[in-house]
Amino acid sequence: MRTRVKICGITSVADATVVVECGADALGLVFYQNSPRCVSIEQAHEIVAAVPAFVSTVALFVNAESAYIDTVLQHVNVDMIQFHGDESAQECGRYGKRFIKAISMRDDVDLHAMQEHYAQAAALLVDSYRPGIPGGTGEVFDWERIPSDLDKAVILAGGLDAANIADAIRSVRPYAVDVSSGVERDKGVKDESKIESFMRGVDSVKSK
Repeated sequence: MRTRVKICGITSVADATVVVECGADALGLVFYQNSPRCVSIEQAHEIVAAVPAFVSTVALFVNAESAYIDTVLQHVNVDMIQFHGDESAQECGRYGKRFIKAISMRDDVDLHAMQEHYAQAAALLVDSYRPGIPGGTGEVFDWERIPSDLDKAVILAGGLDAANIADAIRSVRPYAVDVSSGVERDKGVKDESKIESFMRGVDSVKSK
């Protein structure tokens, strides 16, 4: 079984089309105003409408107001939510959608405790930690810090690109990987050749 792939930070229908054609399993839409990849509700609605069946759409929020999340969900028919801030388990579960909880790999993070706290999460996304920046740093963390006995599905993020993705999968054996800046030619603009190279790297490794 191939490791699944989510490509995040999609900002246009054109990029969404390329991502789908290259074989990604999911695409992410960022609803965080401080991100260069942030999309409006109107942009997101147009992108989601262009995504065919069997490709998942994920809305990413960072400590957003509940009213804003509700508004996005009313107008954009995404499949899942990804919470990338300090949201509580109760907040993550209040929207009636399956959700992914992102965990920044601070020095004191206990992923066993995190999977218990976010028991309703469909997966834990583990990402590099840099103070004040909730993801999208393009930095790699020490993959050996991820326990091999977690019950939750693990989505690996943080500085992944075509050059390291095969090694990342062999090391972590994640359920899925998440990439954004590693397949861009500019912030928020995807590069088809980089996506193709990334997907070849994923395909070169068979998961357990």
